[in-house]
Amino acid sequence: MRGLRTVFVGLLALGLVAVAQVEITFWSAPNPSQEVFWRQMAEAYMATHPGVKINVSPMPETPTSEAGILAAIAGGVAPTASENVFVGFGSELVKSKAIVPWNTFPEWEELVRARNLSSTIKAWEFPDGNYYIIPMYVNAMLVAWRIDILRELGYEEPPRTYSEVLALGERLKAKYPDKFLWLRSELEVPTWWQRWFDFFVFYYAASKGQPLITGNTITADDKAAIEVLQFFKTLRDKKLLITEPLATGFEVGKTVMTVLGPWSFPWWRENYPELVYGETFVLTPPPVPDWYPAEEPIYTFADAKGVVMYAQATAEQQKAMWDFIRWVLSDPEHDLAWVKITGMLPARDDVGTNPLFTAYIEEKEPALLPYAENIAFAVPPIAHPQFVEIQELMGLECIYPVLIGELTPAEGWEAWKAAIEDLLK
Repeated sequence: MRGLRTVFVGLLALGLVAVAQVEITFWSAPNPSQEVFWRQMAEAYMATHPGVKINVSPMPETPTSEAGILAAIAGGVAPTASENVFVGFGSELVKSKAIVPWNTFPEWEELVRARNLSSTIKAWEFPDGNYYIIPMYVNAMLVAWRIDILRELGYEEPPRTYSEVLALGERLKAKYPDKFLWLRSELEVPTWWQRWFDFFVFYYAASKGQPLITGNTITADDKAAIEVLQFFKTLRDKKLLITEPLATGFEVGKTVMTVLGPWSFPWWRENYPELVYGETFVLTPPPVPDWYPAEEPIYTFADAKGVVMYAQATAEQQKAMWDFIRWVLSDPEHDLAWVKITGMLPARDDVGTNPLFTAYIEEKEPALLPYAENIAFAVPPIAHPQFVEIQELMGLECIYPVLIGELTPAEGWEAWKAAIEDLLK
């Protein structure tokens, strides 16, 4: 027996006895650059944590990532954690008790402070007071303007209010009858997620960020919503809005404004190198009603998603995953790596002021700076489990009937509110 002990101790010294491992699985978004980031993080973590094995793979899309996650949960094969979850889908997962709150893990407050999330995290609180999603990125949707064309029309900066936008449209049509202000064919289709990039953008600007729905109650600013619908209708009536399904508009100068996320820039560099920030295009918050105070910040919609932990994981797996996620998000250098690899901004209060990020952005991608500056005024998606139906009905019952003149903006807005009453019960 003494001899066996001696052999065992010797093997330990030589590192020949396997260390007991806990195996966890992380699903990245079905985006190659995000998968690259998480694989790099997992490899770096495992290099110093031999007791943990992390399997990273992109989540399935059958036909959407949300559907892929639901199928995995139903089949009992959910990952330990995943990214790519927004608050609406998160609400559906919370309702079915499929995910667990992060704030129940030790050192939650320390992580919030380490990642500088104190302000940003407030918008991610669920009605029960818990935080089920750690925001990974926030893309504040901005409006891009063809400043080169605006300068030809006598403008040195883009318009700020609805009246100013309409005046620009008149001047544009007088000089270039074949051009339009905005191409948005998606306004005429009910696809739920398209509302993120048209109505929500302008509504949150006009309403100073007032939530459309809180819990199971409509809390929208009716006046602001109706003004947005009237603005859309006026643009269409004056032939300043084109809703035909064209492949490009803004990029080739057919239109002079577009709602834009930062993921467009790599594609532009490859296909439209002539689009240069500050020379051919600039970025601003969305236009607002004429009464909007000039000194107040303008809100917008946030294309924002984050990381969740699945309830199917064992306590040991959850503990290991929490330690990994905390390790990833507590180091600003990891967030800088995220920017470099994905081209998107991390969800941090200081991303627009921290020299670690601003120095890189100013040198490598100056067009990201306005996005960084507007993160604090970006409102995440609706946090309701019936988000798909709610947003589809907005297109079917409200936006399209208003655009074609079947309903007035006020009638269309009331029709949408009436249509979703049963969904909110």
